[in-house]
Formats: sequence, C-alpha cells, structure tokens
Amino acid sequence: MLIEPLPAPGRMGRTMRDRRQVVNGILWKLSTGAAWRDLPEHYGPWKTVYERFRLWSADGTWDRLPAHVQQHSDAVGAVDWTIVCVDSTTVRAQQHAAGARNRGRTGRARRSAGPGAG
Repeated sequence: MLIEPLPAPGRMGRTMRDRRQVVNGILWKLSTGAAWRDLPEHYGPWKTVYERFRLWSADGTWDRLPAHVQQHSDAVGAVDWTIVCVDSTTVRAQQHAAGARNRGRTGRARRSAGPGAG
C-alpha cells in the first residue's frame, strides 16, 4: 500500500474510517476548492475528513507522504528520471520579466536621494 506512512487507526472511541476513503475525501476537497461542508457523503462525514486532514497536517504526515510514494515508485522502476519539469511557481524571475517598467539610472538616483531631493 503506497500510503503506509498514514498514522494507524487508534483504538479509543469509535472505529476509524477507512484511510483510503478519508484520503480520497481530502483530495476531492483540495482539488475542487469546495467548502468542507460540501464534501460528498460517500467520503464520510465532512468533520471526520477535516479532522484527519488537520491532524495529518500538524504531525507532518502530508510532508512525508510524497517522499514515500516517490521512493516506492522509484524502487519498482515507475519513475522516469529522464523527464525534468520546472514549475514556474518555484522559479523566481526578476521584476523586469514580469513587465515592470525600467526607470533607468535617473529614476533610481532620484529615489535613493531621499525626500526633497531633485
């Protein structure tokens, strides 16, 4: 099972929902952007899914999960390392790449001179 790093169900209180059902509910919510209360019933009670998401976020489970899945997939040869993708959300561009106006030297000199200058 690829999602083994998920915490095992506890023994106190009610029996815990199936982890796959909870994970699918969390992924549905995150992919749609809908409110937790709008979670379809087949994922279980929205409060249960939300609480599990909150707990797993707090204890670092969501941080460990992608690394575990990648490691497992690489071990069975399911990862193609020849393909490299750079997402623009992780690459910082200079302000000029975004279309900022270039003021030249006179604009910079005027700004750095302080109030009342020139």
